[in-house]
Amino acid sequence: QVQLVESGGGLVQPGGSLRLSCDASGVNFKFYDVDWYRQAPGNQREMVARASSDGDENYANSVRGRFTISRDNAKSTGYLQMTNLKPEDTALYYCHVTWRGFEYWGQGTQVTVSS
Repeated sequence: QVQLVESGGGLVQPGGSLRLSCDASGVNFKFYDVDWYRQAPGNQREMVARASSDGDENYANSVRGRFTISRDNAKSTGYLQMTNLKPEDTALYYCHVTWRGFEYWGQGTQVTVSS
């Protein structure tokens, strides 16, 4: 059974930092591309960052330079380090993994940026 469990969300002030984690089980994690998506109320889900299985990284323009995606294949865990957070980063953040047409989603972790 495949399971993705996100953690690390919370309430943070503007300018603050958070690190999200995505613990994967039931998949051979090293073969999967790992994405972080987010969805704010009333908005479509959008991809924030991707770490491919071969080491490439991609970021949405809105977070480039502030967010860093990484992965630890030995721990089957993906990370999203978020710095200089802004109120517009407030959303439910989801982990998503894909490999050869297989894809799985986590349940999401809430990030709220507010003073």
